[in-house]
Amino acid sequence: MKFEQKVCEHIPGLMRYAFALCGEKAQAEDLVQDCLERALRKRHLWRPASTIKPWLFRILYHIYLNQRGSARYRKESLMENAGENLAEPSGHEAALHCRDAMAAIYRLPEEQRSALLLMVLEGPSYKEAAEILGVNAGTLRSRVSRARETVRKFCGEEGSKSSAEISGERITQSGVLLQRVK
Repeated sequence: MKFEQKVCEHIPGLMRYAFALCGEKAQAEDLVQDCLERALRKRHLWRPASTIKPWLFRILYHIYLNQRGSARYRKESLMENAGENLAEPSGHEAALHCRDAMAAIYRLPEEQRSALLLMVLEGPSYKEAAEILGVNAGTLRSRVSRARETVRKFCGEEGSKSSAEISGERITQSGVLLQRVK
C-alpha cells in the first residue's frame, strides 16, 4: 500500500480529533490540511516498520499546540456568559446535557482535554495515545482520570455506583456516558 493511501485512511479520525480540539469546522479543516501537508513533506521521517496512525496524530497535535497561541486561532468573547439566559425549547434535555458536558470538557486544562478527547474519540491504546501526545503512559492515565473526574463534577455527578459503573462504564445524571478505556 502506498504512503498516500495509508495517510488517506486516517483523515476521518484526524478530522474528528481536530474538530474536538478546535471546536470549529473551518479551523479543524485547516489543522488537518496542515497536518497532511507536513506529513507528505516529512514522509522520509516516518519509519515504515511502525504504525502510521500515531505518527499522523502526533503531527496534528503538535501543529495544534503551535498554532494555539497565534492570533489566528485565539477565540475572544465579548461576555463570558453571553447567551446563557436565553430560553431553551422544551423537550431538548438530552441536547442540553450534551452541551453542558461539552462545555465542561472545554473548561478542562489543555493537557487533560486533549488526552480525554483523543481516548474517547479514537480509542487508541494508552501506549499509542501516550506516544501521540508525547507523554508517559502513566501520565496519560492520570490526565484522563483527572479529566473524567472533573467533567463529572462540572456536570453535577456525585451519584452512587450503578451496574454500568461497576462494568467500567458510567452514565452521569445528565445522560453522558463516561467509559473506562483499557
